[in-house]
Amino acid sequence: MKVTETQLKGCFIIEPDIFQDDRGVFFESYQKKRFESAIGKSVAFVQDNQSISKQGVLRGLHFQKKEHAQAKLVRVIRGEVLDVIVDLRVDSDTFGEHFKTKISSDNHKSIFIPKGMAHGFLTLSEEVIFAYKCDDYYHSGAECGIIYNDPDLNIDWGDSDKTIFLSEKDRHLPRFKELFS
Repeated sequence: MKVTETQLKGCFIIEPDIFQDDRGVFFESYQKKRFESAIGKSVAFVQDNQSISKQGVLRGLHFQKKEHAQAKLVRVIRGEVLDVIVDLRVDSDTFGEHFKTKISSDNHKSIFIPKGMAHGFLTLSEEVIFAYKCDDYYHSGAECGIIYNDPDLNIDWGDSDKTIFLSEKDRHLPRFKELFS
């Protein structure tokens, strides 16, 4: 497995070893000992989530407030997404900065997102099955988010001619400055 830390400290891209032959493909999508050794810490995942989205759906930028902050390990089972992470840790050198990359069922990459970061993704393929492990349970009262097109974050989501589909809740998320000023 190849593990690369992004410019956001503690946020890692994980690329599994792929075994491919005339039968198809095999890889370990998660192996606790190797994963924890690679990122340098123990993580106890307690919940697995999965979403299915059609092309142009944008989910995010979501996070849970401090007392219920979640670390996540995300990956794409089918399709391709533009995945975006925003550092919300006020004591971090990269506070307010973001990282983005494409992850897909073809490249088999996963991303480990530590506590204290907002996460979102835009589906680029006709259909996406997106899976993620969380190290804390979902708490509706701790749910929060930042509007995806916040001018202060200046996230380039790609081709602006594409139609973006948002949930009603995600259309009304606050701006970064409203939460952190």
